[in-house]
Amino acid sequence: MNKKIKKIFGFLEKPRISIFLSNKHIYAQVIDDYKGHTLISTSSKEIRYKLKKEKKSFIIGQILGNRVNSYGITKIVFDRNGYIYHGRVKALAEGLRNVGLQF
Repeated sequence: MNKKIKKIFGFLEKPRISIFLSNKHIYAQVIDDYKGHTLISTSSKEIRYKLKKEKKSFIIGQILGNRVNSYGITKIVFDRNGYIYHGRVKALAEGLRNVGLQF
């Protein structure tokens, strides 16, 4: 059976946040798909102290959210990249919402 794959697209006014999970780290980047540019990127490698993975993801969401807010952007498109909305993905999204971003 063929599954329909949705294409997620973001513009400068409402950019796309794409995430990638590895076993140890979480990576997130803000992308303007119209121009094909990465505007902002961050990862859990920036946090040097040891925390639970969900807590690190929440803090990464807040850091990324603050950087996005400095561009004057309040609305985003959240691209999970096929990951289930659970655990670290959910914590990152809650960190972004905590700063004031809207999906």
